[in-house]
Amino acid sequence: MATAIDEGRSELAGRLDGDAAFNQETDRPSVLLVESELSELNYALDIEGFLVSTATDGPAALQLAAENAFDLVLLDLRLPKLSGFEVCRRLRLISTVRIVIYSDSTAEADRVRSLEMGADDFLTRPLSVTELTARIRAMLRRRDLDRRGQGAVRRVGPITVDLTRHEVRLDGNIVPTTPSEFKIMALLSEAPGRAYSRTEIMQELWQSDYVGDQRACDIHIQKLRRKLDRDPAHNSRIVTVRGYGYKIRG
Repeated sequence: MATAIDEGRSELAGRLDGDAAFNQETDRPSVLLVESELSELNYALDIEGFLVSTATDGPAALQLAAENAFDLVLLDLRLPKLSGFEVCRRLRLISTVRIVIYSDSTAEADRVRSLEMGADDFLTRPLSVTELTARIRAMLRRRDLDRRGQGAVRRVGPITVDLTRHEVRLDGNIVPTTPSEFKIMALLSEAPGRAYSRTEIMQELWQSDYVGDQRACDIHIQKLRRKLDRDPAHNSRIVTVRGYGYKIRG
């Protein structure tokens, strides 16, 4: 079966742009569930109060995403026709919609690649529906806070971090960043001058207590320095706190 779409769900108009999409009668947050074989998760999310649409391959997921505005995409990695990685990458090119990878894989390489492709979180099966829905609701709450303008734009010297547009600017010019690099800038700009440990930074990247190889933190910082500093070896805007982590100059 190439595509499975949950019939009987209300059609949602507009293009996927990360804006909230709700059923007018039930006011339920909308989720696009993408699995090669549909599981009971579809019904579990419905019971938990989500408006669920489904797709069973990559092209079908992208088509639904282009035709509808979803609050969140729950995406398996192993899909026919297009991999979950590629679906994630293409979605991120056109949208800031929240993307959660939900996979059987426990490989750190898959976690890292998913985040670099633009995923907001990576969850490993088995995971209880209670924890999954709690994570989804927490993610949507953070999105709503950003949209209400609470700290949506942060300025640290010549650097601007726009949480709504997912943009970093230096002296008004856009600095291209990967999703992981942007998350680090969003965290450091929260409290300029405060030192964040490598563990805190990696937990922010994973959106969980899992921190993986903390050397990845140093690699991301090195790349950011090359983008933000004319001379990263001297007077860097991101300061190393020896034996601990990093902070951004206030």
